[in-house]
Amino acid sequence: MRVLFILFALLPILEIALLINVGSVIGGWNTVGLVLLSAFIGAYFVKREGVSTLQTAQEKMQRNEVPGKELVDGLMLVVAGVLLVTPGFITDIFGFLLAMPGSRHFFAAQVSKHMKMRVVAAGMGPGTAGFGQGQSPFGQSPFDERSRSHNSDGDVFEGEYTDHTTNDSDKRLK
Repeated sequence: MRVLFILFALLPILEIALLINVGSVIGGWNTVGLVLLSAFIGAYFVKREGVSTLQTAQEKMQRNEVPGKELVDGLMLVVAGVLLVTPGFITDIFGFLLAMPGSRHFFAAQVSKHMKMRVVAAGMGPGTAGFGQGQSPFGQSPFDERSRSHNSDGDVFEGEYTDHTTNDSDKRLK
């Protein structure tokens, strides 16, 4: 809650104060030019890193691997892009930190660690036993053998069905 207060109340005030101070030193139009230049350079870096992250994710998916790290990197790049196009020097600094691979990986590791701790804490709350292998936070997994329908003798009923309903597009084709 405090972080949101800082982001939405204090950060704009600090950005405006810094823009005014920089504008008084180098001039108003130079300050505007510097803000626009940082937005264009930042957009270039975010695009370059985003394409690289997307290619890595596609390669992992072709090898049947989950691109978890790449998804977190992609999220960080989205945040970096938003910060870099937001006018101001403070947001530009944080945006550039998230756009650069070294610092982005550091922040991604911290966010991943924080999220894992929150998921474990939520799963191990009071009165719960947590989630095990094959379990879901929403109940029993649909892929679990025990979740299939059984009769009183323990036999498994499996079947197939065919949907014979037609829609308007099927009628027009005939």
